[in-house]
Amino acid sequence: MPVIITGAGGFVGRELIRQLLGAGTQVVGIDSAAAAIPAGARAVAGNLADPAVRSEALANGCSAVIHLATVPGGAAEADPDASRRINVDAMYDLLLEAGAAGNRPRFVYASSIAVFGDPLPASVDDDTPLSPKMIYGGHKAMMENAVALFSNRGLIDGVTVRLPGILARPKGPSGMKSAFMSDLFHALKAGDAFVCPVSADGMIWAESVNRCAANFVHALTLDTALLPPTRAVTLPALRIRMGDLAGEIARQCGVSPDLVSYAPDAALEAAFAAQPPLATPAADRAGFAHDGDLATLVASALATLS
Repeated sequence: MPVIITGAGGFVGRELIRQLLGAGTQVVGIDSAAAAIPAGARAVAGNLADPAVRSEALANGCSAVIHLATVPGGAAEADPDASRRINVDAMYDLLLEAGAAGNRPRFVYASSIAVFGDPLPASVDDDTPLSPKMIYGGHKAMMENAVALFSNRGLIDGVTVRLPGILARPKGPSGMKSAFMSDLFHALKAGDAFVCPVSADGMIWAESVNRCAANFVHALTLDTALLPPTRAVTLPALRIRMGDLAGEIARQCGVSPDLVSYAPDAALEAAFAAQPPLATPAADRAGFAHDGDLATLVASALATLS
């Protein structure tokens, strides 16, 4: 039976499908922009909130679901009702329907570090409580509980992974307030000046999209006995100073780091560039990984830039 991926035409979804197809895995992709789903996957076009769309995707059963589809942070704040319909209601229905369509299928859920809220504590580890402030983070936290609930009830075999910043997203509107991280890559690759909306000393947690997709692939087969009772882990990430990120991108692109200037926005800095030391022992034990070092992350992100 196939692996079903929601948000399959998105940034992470496209890379994930490429990796799964390369391994010979049968894939069904759901997305409202079905033309963006890579060739080789069976594409199901439509809104995840539509029961007919979910039914079409699940028609032949499933071995697993990787749920990436979301109304992201900035868009969720602008339209909380749309966020609830996709991020909560549609996902809840999908959990029930996937359980009915498979024999306790693996259900991998893309949550977010937004569940921790802001400002963050002095450090974050497996014992850090969830305290979301944004609508997006609140809805993600709610559905983490749903994954654990339905796993405990034997309907699915759930894995929740909380994503850090994923680099580097395609150029153009994304609905994400953290888009400046990816915009920095695009500007320096083109040799353009860039005004960074957080300080050079701002600290972020990040992974390349290639590494992120590999972590989702790993989640399909890991031993869930290695996970905490919540079924949720924060993915390992590199903690990077923004000035160092800009300098490494500039070095690999052969341009001057002086193309980057800094005009910090206090709200953006607090939400996305004040990330403290991060420890992820549960994810480490379960076999998840980060990119290893800054140069490797930047090279990987530049290689997938579009």
